[in-house]
Amino acid sequence: MANLTGSWLAFRLGVDPARVESMRKAGELYGVRDEARGEWHYPSWQFDSAGQTKPAVKEALRAAKAERRSPRELLERKIGLVGGTRTKDMLLAEGGA
Repeated sequence: MANLTGSWLAFRLGVDPARVESMRKAGELYGVRDEARGEWHYPSWQFDSAGQTKPAVKEALRAAKAERRSPRELLERKIGLVGGTRTKDMLLAEGGA
């Protein structure tokens, strides 16, 4: 899975980088902090072919906020039967919901 930098994503979306940051804070985008570089990266699996955030990602981000959990905690949660290794973000990357 590719991770997009905030500046690249801003260019792709045609918005100011500050807008990308606002979208992440508002729960419209899923970002992962790269502590070594001090910047946010945005997994490409959250976007559809038109560059829009997939509805299932927005739902997951809303659910994380409602549960007062970090989006990463919710998206990296194991799914399926006990002992499974798949996570929600893997399912979203494959196009599932």
